[in-house]
Amino acid sequence: MDSMGEQTVEQLAGADQGGQGAAAKYVYLFSEGSREMADELGGKGANLAEMTRMGIPVPPGFTISTETCRYYLDHGRAPAELSTQMFAALAELERARGKVLGDPDDPLLVSVRSGARFSMPGMMETVLDIGLNDASVNGLARMAKNPLFAWDSYRRLIQMFGKTVLEIDGELFESALERIKARAEVEADIDLDVAALQELVAEYKSIVASATGAEFPQDPRRQLELAVLAVFRSWNTDRAVLYRRQERIPGWLGTAVNVQVMAFGNVGHGSGTGVAFTRDPGSGARGVYGDYLPDAQGEDVVAGIRNTLPLSALGDSDPASYRQLLDIMDNLEHHYRDLCDIEFTVEEGHLWMLQTRVGKRTAGAAFRIAIQLVDEGVIDLDEAVRRVSGHQLAQLMFPTFDTAAAVDRIAKGMNASPGAAVGAAVFDSRTAVARAADGTAVILIRRETNPDDLEGMVAAAGVLTSRGGKTSHAAVVARGMGKTAVCGADSLDVDTVNRRMTTADGLVVAEGDVISIDGGTGEVFLGEVPVMPSPVARYFEEGLASALSVANEESAELVRAVERVMAHADSARRLRVRANADTPEDAARARRMGAEGVGLLRTEHMFLGERKHLVERLILASEDADREAALAALLPLQRKDFIRILEVMDGLPVTIRLIDPPLHEFLPDRTDLAVRVARAEERGEDVEADLRLLQAVNRLNEANPMLGLRGVRLGLVLPGLFALQVRAIAEAACLRQRLGGDPRAEIMIPLVGSIQELELVHDEAAEVLASVAQAHGCSLEFPIGTMIELPRAALTAGEIAEAAEFFSFGTNDLTQTTWGFSRDDVEAAFFSAYLEKGVFGVSPFESIDVEGVGALIRAAVKNGRATRPGLPCGVCGEHGGDPESVHFFDEVGLDYVSCSPFRVPVARLEAGRSALGVGGSDTR
Repeated sequence: MDSMGEQTVEQLAGADQGGQGAAAKYVYLFSEGSREMADELGGKGANLAEMTRMGIPVPPGFTISTETCRYYLDHGRAPAELSTQMFAALAELERARGKVLGDPDDPLLVSVRSGARFSMPGMMETVLDIGLNDASVNGLARMAKNPLFAWDSYRRLIQMFGKTVLEIDGELFESALERIKARAEVEADIDLDVAALQELVAEYKSIVASATGAEFPQDPRRQLELAVLAVFRSWNTDRAVLYRRQERIPGWLGTAVNVQVMAFGNVGHGSGTGVAFTRDPGSGARGVYGDYLPDAQGEDVVAGIRNTLPLSALGDSDPASYRQLLDIMDNLEHHYRDLCDIEFTVEEGHLWMLQTRVGKRTAGAAFRIAIQLVDEGVIDLDEAVRRVSGHQLAQLMFPTFDTAAAVDRIAKGMNASPGAAVGAAVFDSRTAVARAADGTAVILIRRETNPDDLEGMVAAAGVLTSRGGKTSHAAVVARGMGKTAVCGADSLDVDTVNRRMTTADGLVVAEGDVISIDGGTGEVFLGEVPVMPSPVARYFEEGLASALSVANEESAELVRAVERVMAHADSARRLRVRANADTPEDAARARRMGAEGVGLLRTEHMFLGERKHLVERLILASEDADREAALAALLPLQRKDFIRILEVMDGLPVTIRLIDPPLHEFLPDRTDLAVRVARAEERGEDVEADLRLLQAVNRLNEANPMLGLRGVRLGLVLPGLFALQVRAIAEAACLRQRLGGDPRAEIMIPLVGSIQELELVHDEAAEVLASVAQAHGCSLEFPIGTMIELPRAALTAGEIAEAAEFFSFGTNDLTQTTWGFSRDDVEAAFFSAYLEKGVFGVSPFESIDVEGVGALIRAAVKNGRATRPGLPCGVCGEHGGDPESVHFFDEVGLDYVSCSPFRVPVARLEAGRSALGVGGSDTR
């Protein structure tokens, strides 16, 4: 156990004031805060304060600020003022309720919950029923006239406190609970009688004493102090760190702690607890929606340990509380102007609101709700675009199951988080991580998930549970991550010990068997179900009419919502979006996706396949005549390639990068070729041709080919190669002009490090363009620019701009050369360790390194345009399709981004969001 768990706030504060002034404020009553204070109070605390200000029934409480957590984590102790401020706030609660914390006759009890700036459901600690001890449990039983409720609350406190504060293995408590239920011959916790609960409390206290060497704390104030510190420490648990990394939440923020008077849903008849949403967070459908459990505490709903009832069940048992809840939900949605997620408890007919926040939702729900609110006059289209993200749009473009396929349905649960997921069945988080690391798609199957399953949920293609509802831990976390999930498939008997599940028909699915889950319908299928394009992907690929022709009512509303959002984003954005496309088919797809040109056409891909032998001839040529013959053979093939792409992209710019990779890539493997020559010599066969090839391979062999003879260097040492490509471009453009087309080629020189390199190739290319234009009587005013992918090029951009007519930033290579990384080597070698240790928040190959690579880009744009005002600048690395990076490129003034065709819609949306003032950090 962590030694800090034995100390109080005062002991941890010590005599050292840590430089804190007397005016430092760490504790805020709910009545002192508002939702604008989320940075200080965390999301939960700020919203509790806001509801208090609105006059909504909220149990009184106070919030310990995120600043306090940061201080604690930095210094290993709480600030000296915390103890005084916390107990002063507690005194206010005691006065308001007329009770004293832990009083043996009529105890005040409180909950201690985390509450970060950004929602992290289930990732940090919660302790309920603080204030109960051996004396006050009897006082609570007498006052409530319900010993069952009192002893149930006490056992919950010891279990939660032991696991979260004292860091005792939770399985010890679970095993004790199962033993007591077995002796009592009951299936559910709620069926235990008072005697059984008292026996369970005694066992729990024995577990605490055995594990810690000390009795369970009987001092209510000490319980409170230790619980607060435990919540602070939970900010850095493995699961919290993993979740933050997954959701890109900064690690320095820290969490607030909310201390709140307990509201009891487990008092018995007329009591219960639930989670509600003002709209369906799974589909976006209008109408109230949620789960309810009678005679339960809130953790029972979220944990998914009991299957819930629909929210309407509250209306059947307590119509007055239900009507009041609906009124509050309507009030909150109008106040927040968005879908609200609400936790509530009914205590003997009295409704209490325990939390509200803008609710997490699926990608489809995000788009549908945004447009619904526009149509209702709540928000405008600008705000609708701000409320969706490129990450969500990408999720909507993933394939769905083919509805026409023959399937073997084995179960049906709740459609907790949409998507189509296929994988091998696994029954624990560790196995999910291991199998996924080996490249196997897996479905994580659990009775119910808990926060310790997060790593497996991240690794899995989808999640299936036999318990829990749409507001359970599995459902909420999966929706937040965009992970397919089916919950509450209660016909499945999940046996995690023997790693199998059994269907209602007796079919056994063992670990490793392939299953498919549909998070949109809640269906579970045996085997692999084929997939088809999603309605949204079909909309981008084939148009609105085609998408609507195969869409159901819900999908049709979603497609129309996406269309309206995209139209407004396109009208708002300054940044243009092109595509990286190497074939006419890719270019055509990109144009359908909304690309406004080709930002990178990699010509080396045109030399692969059957044409490799022509490149071999070029490399092996020892005489000028042989070299010219090889070039002449390549010319018509290159020209044909360019004709087709310029035709597809007619009227739009096509940036053509001259050949870039080292020539050895077009030759046979050195080792294989040497073995082939040796074996042929042994057999006495003619090896002259292969020997010449081997000599060429040896001559071109480099220790580090990515920094060797490639890019502009090829054009300077291999006469005629770049001229051939420029001639093919020019002749293709002339042909397109004669056919009435409007070709707009841009010629890009790769890997330039100095202006002298660029000038030599630029002059040669300009001469070829002029010659072809004169010979064919066409106009070829094509810009000749360079790819900025070396730090030296970025640092000398002002000079290079004297010769370059445009810049295109090759961010993949620029990242490699700035960091000194070989991407193919380092990602497998140590990137995972760097991410775990916090060296990277995210891979610099995934999102642009703003401080390093970004600084080079910013300087290059500024200095290049100082030399050549209006210099066109773009980016052609895959960062061009990364939502966060798009915002940076817009901010530094690039004219366009270019990315793979599939990511073009994502870049278009994020460019629009950037223009409307959404920061790059707001793309979660």
